[in-house]
Amino acid sequence: MTAIKLLRAASYPAMPWKNGAGTTREIVRDAGDGLGGFGWRVSIADVGAPGPFSAFTGYQRIISVLEGEGMRLNVDGLDSRDLRAQDAFAFDGASAVECTLLGGAIRDFNLIYSPTRYRARLQWQKVDGVAHFFSSASTVLLFSAGEGLHVSLDAAASGVLGLHDTLVAEGDGALREWRLTVAGSADVCVIELEAH
Repeated sequence: MTAIKLLRAASYPAMPWKNGAGTTREIVRDAGDGLGGFGWRVSIADVGAPGPFSAFTGYQRIISVLEGEGMRLNVDGLDSRDLRAQDAFAFDGASAVECTLLGGAIRDFNLIYSPTRYRARLQWQKVDGVAHFFSSASTVLLFSAGEGLHVSLDAAASGVLGLHDTLVAEGDGALREWRLTVAGSADVCVIELEAH
């Protein structure tokens, strides 16, 4: 049995960055309050100026640009590639990270998780009309970077996602088939999480 929750972008609560330099819209987390206590958390952040990232010691981070021209990260003294839309980049949450914007403000999408507590897989898929995949992960999140994304699980309609809406599925670890359909095309981020 799989429990489905649909989370709408308009309802994501805003919270200050750990370093106070900006605001994050938290989408969902497994547990905890404020800026701690979670095993995993998914969020959107608006980055209006270059500067440092908050440290999250004990966590792994995977970040993707959603909107804007992109950014480059300096992680512990090493520059990343230029990060454009839907190009995921992973780094240790304890790292010293400085962000350079490639052409003005951006919005990004973040997964932060504890690798000692969870295994995580994140991938972006472009849905041209229809796409499907199989997963046995106990937690699956679908984050839509487009409008009108119809989701079905094991051939049962499970909801329609608008821009930046999220579907969260908590299951029993059985292999399930996901089908995604859209008029035209849309990008979707698929996150699979499994507790150790």
